[in-house]
Amino acid sequence: MKITVETIVQAPLAEAWRAYTTPEEIVQWNAASEDWHTTRATVDLRVGGEFLSRMEAKDGSVGFDFAGVYTRVEPMTLFEYEFGGRLALIEFEPSSTGTLVKVSFDPETENPVEMQRDGWQSILDNFARHVAARG
Repeated sequence: MKITVETIVQAPLAEAWRAYTTPEEIVQWNAASEDWHTTRATVDLRVGGEFLSRMEAKDGSVGFDFAGVYTRVEPMTLFEYEFGGRLALIEFEPSSTGTLVKVSFDPETENPVEMQRDGWQSILDNFARHVAARG
């Protein structure tokens, strides 16, 4: 079973793609709640390339590396990556109101599916707000 979350980003496809795949942008939006942030990010967006986002609680109490390897890249359309034995697919599609961004991923087994869906949706919503705020 895959979990899928999506949002409409109020920006053209190229701008949404750039904001989602650029380390300097990722550190500005990649968090599920106000008490977390991404302190650094790296992206090597090619098949076999690696990515890493260091996610930490703002109070410094806990953190983890969200990392993986790209397994499929179709510029301005989609990319897929493997992370911890799971897969995620990120799709970008132009729409009449901006860009539809859809994220589908294999759930992990430690947390309820609803919690995982809500967390990934929160991150995607932060992404959409970040891009919209840049105007």
